[in-house]
Amino acid sequence: MSTTPQDIRSALSRVINPDTRKSLAVTESELQIAASGDAFDITVTLGYPVFNGEQALRQAIQAALAAAGAPLGALDFRSRIATHAVQRGLRPLDSVRNIIAVASGKGGVGKSTTAVNLALALQAQGARVGLLDADIYGPSVPIMLGLSGKPKSPDGKSMEPMMGHGLQSNSIGFLMDDDGPAIWRGPMVTQALTQLLSLTNWNDLDYLIVDMPPGTGDIALTMAQKVPLTGAVIVTTPQDLALADARKGLIMFQKVDVPVLGIVENMSVHVCSNCGHVEPIFGQDGGRQLAAAYHLPWLGALPLQLDIRQETDSGRPSVVASPQGQAAALYHQIAHQLAVHVAGQPLDDAGARPRVVARKT
Repeated sequence: MSTTPQDIRSALSRVINPDTRKSLAVTESELQIAASGDAFDITVTLGYPVFNGEQALRQAIQAALAAAGAPLGALDFRSRIATHAVQRGLRPLDSVRNIIAVASGKGGVGKSTTAVNLALALQAQGARVGLLDADIYGPSVPIMLGLSGKPKSPDGKSMEPMMGHGLQSNSIGFLMDDDGPAIWRGPMVTQALTQLLSLTNWNDLDYLIVDMPPGTGDIALTMAQKVPLTGAVIVTTPQDLALADARKGLIMFQKVDVPVLGIVENMSVHVCSNCGHVEPIFGQDGGRQLAAAYHLPWLGALPLQLDIRQETDSGRPSVVASPQGQAAALYHQIAHQLAVHVAGQPLDDAGARPRVVARKT
């Protein structure tokens, strides 16, 4: 008896996706099957960027079809990143499918470095990505992306995003003098941030990463309430003082109905640039324990390493400066986990359908 497409769907419905830990979706929109001689070519559509060829999932599919006696031809993966739900009363931006806040309860934990490298990693994995610098008092995106100058305005009202290493970006730092401080009160800051977001001509983004201002004060709270967020990532160090403030940050997002997509532990260990000795000078496993205590995803840990700082200060963050390096690999793993968790969020029913874009990888 010959194999039919329905036999293949039945066999693959029992495959567990190692990324999502859920059964593989086998609907016609997510699993395309085409006869190719005596075999079948299969295309699997994922809701997040394809990462490292999805080797674990590929092996699971091949094993399931072999066990079922189904002849497999080509096996391809493609991504289709949808628009996901945001806070009640807000609507996603027309040109941005998902806005993700990268936040911390306090400054000095490497939040901005984490944000820019995650954005670059998602882009390298095939997504269309933007980066918004929401830290009005300490904008760092221009330095981190090696950019200068001011955004162009085609109509005198809106702004074209600045391009750095392929990322669409904007920052108040592009609009101010290099050494000029932002001596603004809270309402002015909030207005400036909302204008940066809404008046930038973002071009068909899968993800817009927002480098949030540190802390949980009025500015951060207002941003969490007014910006249509798919979710937030909390960056902390293992130190007890940082963890105490990180708790406040994640609780703030939970109170305004923004899903916390995971915890990133920065400066997890110090790596000596001379001998390679590794030492947890800020404590150990604090971020992982925080994630466990609040039943949140643990996205991963990053070291306190000299070249990460040097590369970011030079305007070429680790993901582009040393794409084959250990730090870049860690950022890629964290970015992949983040994208998987975004894909698991509820869809925005009104906006997802006309703005879903499929890309074969």
